[in-house]
Amino acid sequence: MNKKEQEVIELIRKNPYLSQQEMADSLQMSRPSLANLISGLIRQGKIAGRAYILPDEGTVVCIGGANVDRKFWLEKTAQMGTSNPAAVSGSVGGVARNVAENLGRMGHRVKLMSIAGNDPEWKLIEETSSPFMDTELTKTQNVLSTGTYTAILEPDGEMILAMADMAIYDSLTVEYVKRHETALMAAAFLVIDLNCPKETVRYVQELAKTRNIPLAVIPVSTPKIDRLGEDLAGITWLILNKGEAERFLSIKIDSPEAWKNAATRILGHGAGNVVITAGKEGVMAGNRERISHFAAIDVPELLDVTGAGDAFSSGIIHSYLKDHPFEKIIQTGLINAAKTLQSESTVRTELSAMQLQIELEELL
Repeated sequence: MNKKEQEVIELIRKNPYLSQQEMADSLQMSRPSLANLISGLIRQGKIAGRAYILPDEGTVVCIGGANVDRKFWLEKTAQMGTSNPAAVSGSVGGVARNVAENLGRMGHRVKLMSIAGNDPEWKLIEETSSPFMDTELTKTQNVLSTGTYTAILEPDGEMILAMADMAIYDSLTVEYVKRHETALMAAAFLVIDLNCPKETVRYVQELAKTRNIPLAVIPVSTPKIDRLGEDLAGITWLILNKGEAERFLSIKIDSPEAWKNAATRILGHGAGNVVITAGKEGVMAGNRERISHFAAIDVPELLDVTGAGDAFSSGIIHSYLKDHPFEKIIQTGLINAAKTLQSESTVRTELSAMQLQIELEELL
Protein backbone atom coordinates (compact mmCIF):
# COMPACT_ATOMS: atom_id res chain seq x y z
CA MET A 1 0.00 0.00 0.00
CA ASN A 2 1.11 3.56 -0.65
CA LYS A 3 1.21 6.24 2.06
CA LYS A 4 -2.31 7.56 1.40
CA GLU A 5 -3.80 4.04 1.48
CA GLN A 6 -2.04 3.41 4.79
CA GLU A 7 -3.48 6.65 6.19
CA VAL A 8 -7.00 5.61 5.11
CA ILE A 9 -6.59 2.21 6.79
CA GLU A 10 -5.39 3.85 10.00
CA LEU A 11 -8.36 6.23 10.06
CA ILE A 12 -10.80 3.35 9.57
CA ARG A 13 -9.04 1.33 12.25
CA LYS A 14 -9.65 4.15 14.74
CA ASN A 15 -13.27 4.74 13.68
CA PRO A 16 -14.92 2.48 11.06
CA TYR A 17 -18.07 4.63 11.03
CA LEU A 18 -16.54 7.84 9.65
CA SER A 19 -18.23 9.16 6.53
CA GLN A 20 -16.19 9.53 3.36
CA GLN A 21 -16.42 13.32 3.67
CA GLU A 22 -15.10 13.20 7.26
CA MET A 23 -12.19 11.02 6.15
CA ALA A 24 -11.48 13.25 3.15
CA ASP A 25 -11.42 16.35 5.38
CA SER A 26 -9.12 14.65 7.87
CA LEU A 27 -6.70 13.61 5.11
CA GLN A 28 -6.96 16.99 3.34
CA MET A 29 -8.06 15.51 0.04
CA SER A 30 -11.18 15.57 -2.14
CA ARG A 31 -14.02 13.13 -1.48
CA PRO A 32 -13.87 11.66 -5.06
CA SER A 33 -10.14 10.97 -4.61
CA LEU A 34 -10.84 9.27 -1.31
CA ALA A 35 -13.64 7.22 -2.89
CA ASN A 36 -11.19 5.94 -5.52
CA LEU A 37 -8.72 4.95 -2.79
CA ILE A 38 -11.42 3.10 -0.85
CA SER A 39 -12.62 1.28 -3.99
CA GLY A 40 -9.06 0.10 -4.60
CA LEU A 41 -8.69 -1.09 -1.01
CA ILE A 42 -11.95 -3.05 -1.24
CA ARG A 43 -10.75 -4.75 -4.44
CA GLN A 44 -7.51 -5.67 -2.67
CA GLY A 45 -9.46 -7.18 0.25
CA LYS A 46 -7.98 -4.63 2.68
CA ILE A 47 -11.47 -3.35 3.53
CA ALA A 48 -14.62 -5.46 3.79
CA GLY A 49 -17.96 -3.83 3.09
CA ARG A 50 -20.36 -1.78 5.18
CA ALA A 51 -18.83 0.60 7.71
CA TYR A 52 -15.46 -0.19 6.03
CA ILE A 53 -14.83 -3.20 8.23
CA LEU A 54 -11.20 -4.28 8.35
CA PRO A 55 -10.98 -8.08 7.94
CA ASP A 56 -9.53 -9.75 11.04
CA GLU A 57 -7.46 -12.30 9.15
CA GLY A 58 -7.96 -15.88 10.25
CA THR A 59 -9.97 -15.01 13.35
CA VAL A 60 -12.70 -17.41 14.53
CA VAL A 61 -15.51 -15.95 16.67
CA CYS A 62 -17.23 -18.52 18.94
CA ILE A 63 -20.65 -17.47 20.26
CA GLY A 64 -22.45 -19.26 23.08
CA GLY A 65 -21.80 -21.06 26.33
CA ALA A 66 -18.91 -20.48 28.74
CA ASN A 67 -19.55 -22.15 32.07
CA VAL A 68 -18.04 -24.10 34.95
CA ASP A 69 -18.23 -27.90 34.68
CA ARG A 70 -18.43 -30.09 37.75
CA LYS A 71 -18.01 -33.85 37.47
CA PHE A 72 -19.00 -36.39 40.10
CA TRP A 73 -17.13 -39.68 39.60
CA LEU A 74 -19.02 -42.56 41.21
CA GLU A 75 -16.89 -45.14 42.99
CA LYS A 76 -19.36 -47.90 42.08
CA THR A 77 -22.25 -48.38 39.67
CA ALA A 78 -25.01 -45.88 40.46
CA GLN A 79 -27.74 -46.89 42.89
CA MET A 80 -30.87 -44.78 42.59
CA GLY A 81 -32.71 -43.44 45.62
CA THR A 82 -29.70 -43.46 47.94
CA SER A 83 -26.36 -41.77 48.56
CA ASN A 84 -23.52 -42.77 46.23
CA PRO A 85 -19.84 -42.32 47.22
CA ALA A 86 -18.14 -40.11 44.64
CA ALA A 87 -15.16 -37.85 43.97
CA VAL A 88 -15.78 -34.40 42.51
CA SER A 89 -13.68 -32.30 40.16
CA GLY A 90 -14.24 -28.92 38.54
CA SER A 91 -13.13 -27.33 35.30
CA VAL A 92 -14.23 -24.70 32.83
CA GLY A 93 -16.53 -25.67 29.97
CA GLY A 94 -19.34 -24.57 27.69
CA VAL A 95 -19.62 -25.65 24.06
CA ALA A 96 -18.52 -22.36 22.46
CA ARG A 97 -15.74 -21.95 25.02
CA ASN A 98 -14.51 -25.54 24.61
CA VAL A 99 -14.43 -25.17 20.83
CA ALA A 100 -12.56 -21.88 21.26
CA GLU A 101 -9.92 -23.49 23.49
CA ASN A 102 -9.46 -26.43 21.12
CA LEU A 103 -8.94 -24.04 18.21
CA GLY A 104 -6.70 -21.76 20.25
CA ARG A 105 -4.48 -24.68 21.21
CA MET A 106 -4.27 -25.56 17.51
CA GLY A 107 -2.90 -22.10 16.74
CA HIS A 108 -5.98 -20.23 15.53
CA ARG A 109 -6.81 -16.69 16.58
CA VAL A 110 -10.08 -16.99 18.52
CA LYS A 111 -12.53 -14.60 20.13
CA LEU A 112 -15.18 -15.80 22.59
CA MET A 113 -18.54 -14.02 22.66
CA SER A 114 -20.57 -15.08 25.68
CA ILE A 115 -22.20 -13.62 28.79
CA ALA A 116 -21.37 -14.32 32.42
CA GLY A 117 -22.11 -13.32 35.97
CA ASN A 118 -19.84 -10.98 37.85
CA ASP A 119 -18.71 -13.82 40.08
CA PRO A 120 -15.79 -16.12 40.95
CA GLU A 121 -16.92 -18.66 38.33
CA TRP A 122 -16.39 -16.15 35.52
CA LYS A 123 -13.01 -15.12 36.93
CA LEU A 124 -11.99 -18.80 36.82
CA ILE A 125 -13.21 -19.14 33.23
CA GLU A 126 -11.44 -15.96 32.14
CA GLU A 127 -8.17 -16.90 33.82
CA THR A 128 -8.18 -20.42 32.36
CA SER A 129 -9.31 -19.39 28.87
CA SER A 130 -7.26 -16.26 28.23
CA PRO A 131 -4.08 -18.07 27.06
CA PHE A 132 -6.07 -19.56 24.15
CA MET A 133 -8.64 -16.93 23.22
CA ASP A 134 -9.58 -13.28 23.43
CA THR A 135 -12.49 -12.77 25.85
CA GLU A 136 -13.09 -9.07 25.17
CA LEU A 137 -16.45 -9.79 23.48
CA THR A 138 -17.78 -11.48 26.64
CA LYS A 139 -19.53 -9.17 29.11
CA THR A 140 -20.52 -9.70 32.74
CA GLN A 141 -23.70 -8.68 34.54
CA ASN A 142 -24.90 -8.75 38.14
CA VAL A 143 -28.38 -10.29 37.84
CA LEU A 144 -27.74 -13.95 36.91
CA SER A 145 -24.91 -16.33 37.79
CA THR A 146 -22.37 -17.71 35.35
CA GLY A 147 -23.62 -20.92 33.73
CA THR A 148 -22.85 -24.24 35.38
CA TYR A 149 -22.92 -27.82 34.12
CA THR A 150 -22.84 -30.82 36.47
CA ALA A 151 -22.27 -34.37 35.19
CA ILE A 152 -22.52 -37.65 37.09
CA LEU A 153 -20.21 -40.31 35.68
CA GLU A 154 -20.08 -44.07 36.15
CA PRO A 155 -16.72 -45.60 37.15
CA ASP A 156 -16.06 -46.42 33.46
CA GLY A 157 -16.53 -42.74 32.47
CA GLU A 158 -19.99 -43.07 30.94
CA MET A 159 -22.30 -40.19 31.82
CA ILE A 160 -25.59 -41.22 33.45
CA LEU A 161 -26.98 -37.76 34.22
CA ALA A 162 -26.14 -34.12 33.58
CA MET A 163 -27.71 -30.94 34.94
CA ALA A 164 -27.29 -27.51 33.44
CA ASP A 165 -28.06 -24.02 34.77
CA MET A 166 -27.90 -22.02 31.56
CA ALA A 167 -30.58 -19.35 32.10
CA ILE A 168 -28.02 -16.59 31.68
CA TYR A 169 -27.63 -17.42 27.98
CA ASP A 170 -31.15 -16.15 27.29
CA SER A 171 -29.45 -12.75 27.62
CA LEU A 172 -27.40 -13.48 24.48
CA THR A 173 -30.01 -11.51 22.55
CA VAL A 174 -29.77 -10.08 19.05
CA GLU A 175 -29.23 -6.64 20.60
CA TYR A 176 -26.37 -7.97 22.75
CA VAL A 177 -24.65 -9.68 19.82
CA LYS A 178 -25.20 -6.72 17.50
CA ARG A 179 -23.00 -4.58 19.71
CA HIS A 180 -20.12 -6.60 18.31
CA GLU A 181 -21.32 -6.71 14.71
CA THR A 182 -18.04 -5.25 13.51
CA ALA A 183 -16.10 -8.19 14.98
CA LEU A 184 -18.55 -10.67 13.45
CA MET A 185 -18.33 -9.15 9.98
CA ALA A 186 -14.53 -9.15 10.13
CA ALA A 187 -14.27 -12.83 11.16
CA ALA A 188 -12.90 -15.59 8.95
CA PHE A 189 -15.21 -18.16 10.55
CA LEU A 190 -18.17 -18.06 12.93
CA VAL A 191 -19.27 -20.74 15.42
CA ILE A 192 -22.54 -20.57 17.37
CA ASP A 193 -24.01 -23.05 19.81
CA LEU A 194 -27.70 -23.35 20.56
CA ASN A 195 -27.37 -22.03 24.09
CA CYS A 196 -28.21 -18.82 22.21
CA PRO A 197 -31.86 -17.81 21.71
CA LYS A 198 -33.50 -18.72 18.41
CA GLU A 199 -33.62 -15.09 17.22
CA THR A 200 -29.89 -14.71 17.84
CA VAL A 201 -29.08 -17.88 15.92
CA ARG A 202 -31.15 -16.61 13.01
CA TYR A 203 -29.44 -13.21 13.08
CA VAL A 204 -25.94 -14.76 13.00
CA GLN A 205 -27.05 -17.17 10.27
CA GLU A 206 -28.33 -14.30 8.11
CA LEU A 207 -25.18 -12.26 8.71
CA ALA A 208 -23.01 -15.24 7.69
CA LYS A 209 -25.07 -15.76 4.53
CA THR A 210 -25.04 -12.08 3.57
CA ARG A 211 -21.33 -11.60 4.26
CA ASN A 212 -20.33 -15.02 2.87
CA ILE A 213 -18.65 -16.01 6.16
CA PRO A 214 -18.39 -19.76 6.92
CA LEU A 215 -20.59 -20.70 9.89
CA ALA A 216 -20.74 -23.82 12.07
CA VAL A 217 -23.80 -24.50 14.24
CA ILE A 218 -23.60 -26.90 17.20
CA PRO A 219 -26.96 -27.80 18.83
CA VAL A 220 -25.71 -28.58 22.42
CA SER A 221 -28.67 -30.83 23.35
CA THR A 222 -31.79 -32.42 21.89
CA PRO A 223 -34.29 -29.93 23.39
CA LYS A 224 -32.28 -26.96 22.10
CA ILE A 225 -32.45 -28.15 18.49
CA ASP A 226 -35.81 -26.34 18.47
CA ARG A 227 -33.80 -23.09 18.40
CA LEU A 228 -32.77 -23.96 14.85
CA GLY A 229 -35.14 -22.74 12.16
CA GLU A 230 -36.36 -24.78 9.18
CA ASP A 231 -34.24 -22.72 6.74
CA LEU A 232 -30.58 -23.72 7.13
CA ALA A 233 -29.17 -21.54 4.34
CA GLY A 234 -26.02 -19.78 5.49
CA ILE A 235 -24.91 -22.70 7.69
CA THR A 236 -21.68 -24.16 6.30
CA TRP A 237 -21.41 -26.96 8.88
CA LEU A 238 -24.28 -28.35 10.96
CA ILE A 239 -22.86 -30.85 13.46
CA LEU A 240 -25.47 -32.76 15.46
CA ASN A 241 -26.11 -36.18 16.95
CA LYS A 242 -28.76 -38.75 16.04
CA GLY A 243 -31.18 -37.63 18.72
CA GLU A 244 -30.96 -34.02 17.60
CA ALA A 245 -31.43 -35.03 13.96
CA GLU A 246 -34.48 -37.11 14.89
CA ARG A 247 -36.04 -34.18 16.71
CA PHE A 248 -35.27 -31.70 13.93
CA LEU A 249 -36.85 -33.96 11.29
CA SER A 250 -39.53 -35.55 13.54
CA ILE A 251 -38.43 -39.04 12.46
CA LYS A 252 -36.83 -42.15 13.95
CA ILE A 253 -33.33 -43.06 12.76
CA ASP A 254 -33.27 -46.84 13.25
CA SER A 255 -31.17 -48.07 10.33
CA PRO A 256 -28.17 -47.03 8.21
CA GLU A 257 -30.58 -46.13 5.40
CA ALA A 258 -32.64 -43.90 7.69
CA TRP A 259 -29.42 -42.33 8.99
CA LYS A 260 -28.25 -41.46 5.47
CA ASN A 261 -31.73 -40.28 4.49
CA ALA A 262 -31.75 -37.96 7.50
CA ALA A 263 -28.53 -36.34 6.30
CA THR A 264 -30.03 -35.93 2.82
CA ARG A 265 -33.15 -34.32 4.22
CA ILE A 266 -31.20 -31.88 6.39
CA LEU A 267 -29.09 -30.88 3.39
CA GLY A 268 -32.39 -30.22 1.61
CA HIS A 269 -33.09 -27.51 4.20
CA GLY A 270 -30.09 -25.54 2.90
CA ALA A 271 -27.08 -26.54 5.02
CA GLY A 272 -23.79 -26.75 3.14
CA ASN A 273 -22.41 -29.75 5.04
CA VAL A 274 -24.11 -31.94 7.63
CA VAL A 275 -22.56 -34.34 10.14
CA ILE A 276 -24.74 -36.69 12.22
CA THR A 277 -22.80 -38.42 14.99
CA ALA A 278 -23.71 -41.65 16.75
CA GLY A 279 -20.94 -42.43 19.23
CA LYS A 280 -19.42 -45.86 18.66
CA GLU A 281 -21.44 -46.24 15.46
CA GLY A 282 -19.41 -43.47 13.84
CA VAL A 283 -20.76 -40.55 11.82
CA MET A 284 -22.78 -39.96 8.68
CA ALA A 285 -21.45 -36.90 6.90
CA GLY A 286 -21.84 -35.26 3.55
CA ASN A 287 -22.90 -32.47 1.27
CA ARG A 288 -24.67 -32.21 -2.07
CA GLU A 289 -21.85 -34.12 -3.76
CA ARG A 290 -21.92 -37.22 -1.56
CA ILE A 291 -22.90 -38.64 1.83
CA SER A 292 -20.67 -41.25 3.49
CA HIS A 293 -20.41 -43.23 6.70
CA PHE A 294 -17.21 -42.87 8.71
CA ALA A 295 -16.39 -45.48 11.35
CA ALA A 296 -15.60 -44.37 14.88
CA ILE A 297 -11.99 -44.69 16.00
CA ASP A 298 -11.47 -47.44 18.56
CA VAL A 299 -10.69 -46.12 22.04
CA PRO A 300 -8.80 -48.67 24.16
CA GLU A 301 -9.52 -46.91 27.46
CA LEU A 302 -12.35 -44.41 27.86
CA LEU A 303 -11.65 -41.98 30.71
CA ASP A 304 -14.29 -39.27 30.22
CA VAL A 305 -16.84 -38.46 27.51
CA THR A 306 -17.11 -34.78 28.49
CA GLY A 307 -15.75 -32.51 25.77
CA ALA A 308 -15.40 -35.20 23.10
CA GLY A 309 -18.18 -33.75 20.97
CA ASP A 310 -16.65 -30.28 21.15
CA ALA A 311 -13.25 -31.77 20.20
CA PHE A 312 -14.89 -33.41 17.19
CA SER A 313 -16.45 -30.13 16.03
CA SER A 314 -13.15 -28.30 16.58
CA GLY A 315 -11.22 -30.82 14.53
CA ILE A 316 -13.65 -30.34 11.66
CA ILE A 317 -13.38 -26.53 11.83
CA HIS A 318 -9.57 -26.66 12.06
CA SER A 319 -9.26 -28.97 9.07
CA TYR A 320 -11.80 -26.97 7.04
CA LEU A 321 -9.83 -23.76 7.68
CA LYS A 322 -6.72 -25.59 6.44
CA ASP A 323 -8.63 -26.31 3.20
CA HIS A 324 -8.34 -30.09 3.57
CA PRO A 325 -10.43 -32.55 1.50
CA PHE A 326 -13.80 -33.57 2.96
CA GLU A 327 -12.70 -37.03 4.10
CA LYS A 328 -9.68 -35.63 5.96
CA ILE A 329 -11.88 -32.98 7.59
CA ILE A 330 -14.11 -35.67 9.12
CA GLN A 331 -11.16 -37.88 10.10
CA THR A 332 -9.55 -34.91 11.86
CA GLY A 333 -12.69 -34.48 13.93
CA LEU A 334 -12.80 -38.18 14.75
CA ILE A 335 -9.18 -38.40 15.90
CA ASN A 336 -9.47 -35.30 18.08
CA ALA A 337 -12.61 -36.74 19.69
CA ALA A 338 -11.00 -40.15 20.23
CA LYS A 339 -7.94 -38.67 21.92
CA THR A 340 -10.16 -36.48 24.12
CA LEU A 341 -12.11 -39.56 25.26
CA GLN A 342 -8.78 -40.88 26.57
CA SER A 343 -8.09 -37.69 28.53
CA GLU A 344 -9.41 -36.65 31.94
CA SER A 345 -9.50 -33.04 30.70
CA THR A 346 -12.45 -31.51 28.84
CA VAL A 347 -9.90 -30.06 26.39
CA ARG A 348 -6.76 -32.21 26.29
CA THR A 349 -3.69 -30.27 27.33
CA GLU A 350 -1.30 -31.88 24.83
CA LEU A 351 -3.35 -30.67 21.84
CA SER A 352 -1.60 -28.65 19.14
CA ALA A 353 -1.83 -28.49 15.35
CA MET A 354 1.39 -30.50 15.07
CA GLN A 355 0.26 -33.14 17.57
CA LEU A 356 -3.06 -33.52 15.77
CA GLN A 357 -1.29 -33.90 12.43
CA ILE A 358 0.95 -36.66 13.86
CA GLU A 359 -2.09 -38.47 15.24
CA LEU A 360 -3.86 -38.14 11.91
CA GLU A 361 -0.89 -39.53 9.99
CA GLU A 362 -0.78 -42.52 12.33
CA LEU A 363 -4.47 -43.12 11.71
CA LEU A 364 -4.27 -42.88 7.93
